[in-house]
Amino acid sequence: MTEFRPMRRKRQQLSEQECMEILEKATSGVLSVLGDGGYPYGVPISYVVAGGKLYFHSALKGHKVDAVRGCDKASFTVIDRDDVKPKEFTTYFRSVVCFGRVRLIEDDAEKLDTLRKLGERYNLGDEEGIRHEIDKDFSHLVMLEFAIEHLSGKEAIELVRMKRAK
Repeated sequence: MTEFRPMRRKRQQLSEQECMEILEKATSGVLSVLGDGGYPYGVPISYVVAGGKLYFHSALKGHKVDAVRGCDKASFTVIDRDDVKPKEFTTYFRSVVCFGRVRLIEDDAEKLDTLRKLGERYNLGDEEGIRHEIDKDFSHLVMLEFAIEHLSGKEAIELVRMKRAK
């Protein structure tokens, strides 16, 4: 197993629980994989968290799926806060980076289950609409599972100080 770097600025490090809360709250992030010609390929994508893993949908063919087939290692980044403070020459930020492995879900029952979870995340209560979309697109897409091996979150030192002042 890979040994991941420890965070340099420990005071700004978010707990694993805080990182998971951010992942569960955010609605999109950037999936980064090893793309064509060895270049990094980062793609903004919607996702759902279930059972401590992330799930995405994708077309059956394309850069993202080809990259995952070529190398299962990936990272996923979510920005929770990004408040630019021009007069302070800084940004009050909070973000999470996940490192892990991505696999294409081949089993139709598992694919349906994870696709339904994704649909419910963004269309809560619209069972008819979700069923319609699944029926229409099921054979034209693949679901991806991102198993998190390492999670790291960081926030601006100003946010840390604000928390401590409370």
